[in-house]
Amino acid sequence: MINPSIEFEEELTLFRQTCARFTRDEIEPNVFEWEEAQIFPRELYQKAGAAGILGAGFPEEFGGSGTDSLYALAASEEMLRAGSTGVVVGLQSLGIALPPILSLGSPEQKARFVPAVLRGEKIAALGVTEPGAGSDVAGIRTSAVRDGDDYIINGAKLFITSGVRADFVTVLARTGPDPHQGLTFFVVEQGTPGFAASRALKKTGWWASDTAELVFEDVRVPVANRIGDEGSGFLAVMQNFVTERLSLAFYGHATAEVALQEALAYSKEREAFGRPIGTFQVNRHKLADMATKVTAAKTLNYALAQRVRKGERPVGEVAMAKNFSSDVAVEVCYDAVQLFGGMGYMRETKVERLSRDARLLPIGGGTREIMNEVISRWVL
Repeated sequence: MINPSIEFEEELTLFRQTCARFTRDEIEPNVFEWEEAQIFPRELYQKAGAAGILGAGFPEEFGGSGTDSLYALAASEEMLRAGSTGVVVGLQSLGIALPPILSLGSPEQKARFVPAVLRGEKIAALGVTEPGAGSDVAGIRTSAVRDGDDYIINGAKLFITSGVRADFVTVLARTGPDPHQGLTFFVVEQGTPGFAASRALKKTGWWASDTAELVFEDVRVPVANRIGDEGSGFLAVMQNFVTERLSLAFYGHATAEVALQEALAYSKEREAFGRPIGTFQVNRHKLADMATKVTAAKTLNYALAQRVRKGERPVGEVAMAKNFSSDVAVEVCYDAVQLFGGMGYMRETKVERLSRDARLLPIGGGTREIMNEVISRWVL
């Protein structure tokens, strides 16, 4: 395990140990089965809630740990050691679904929606991306029209993590014509007439997470489910992006680190021409490059996480970290598969699964190209 040169408080170290035990006992033994089934049991949310993992980084008054975002990042890093990004993103979909409610919602709304999710009793998803609008949030077309004490929502959302079985979705909809000031969040609850997951999407990677296309056909949502004032949604999304992209950067270095550890172990065990493959210079140098990339990505990400926990919002640097860590994940996983040879192409190995999972990182949460736009604006 590569450790950045940053000292952490004892509480965080103990929490990391809790996450490591949870991963070892609850995820690792079942991960291959869940990947093949392309879903993990709903009960895992309740177990993660009871262990305090889901509440990491959330306010104590709603059942959270009262800690900061670094705890949730550490949880994702530890759980990724099981080798399934799908399980981690499924469990942590609350990390993007709840912040708009906590930042914009009324006390009643927070008490109504947040605690049950942190306990693992309910599943929350975020509905922003659409068939025609992803990174371009201003292009959202799903509409919400006021009708008395309700809003009527029409439209569709795509690539929604946990969307198939979410008990509610925090949905961004258009309430006005202005590209930025006309966006508002609503909580749409499962079972509301006209709202449905039209299909579960089959993906190249992240198999164990459910991913849905959602449809809204004259969905009547009470005003009490509007989160914040009309037009407050765009700023909340922008604030959400920093933590989401830093989370994806952590997924990147954690994915690469697990692939590196698998490759190191295999290079000592597998023999060719009478000696371990790790003794060949070409492979030693490949492993050296892999370790350098992982160390660089992890150090950058933890440095930024420390700044975020102090209240900073380093938008440009986080975009850099997401791009760099995504590249590192893709490259290191590719090299790990190459070191494994034929076994690296078999679904029974972690490196095969990680190589598929890694490919989404330069796409999700804002594509690599969009991140470069963010970076260039910051640099210039």
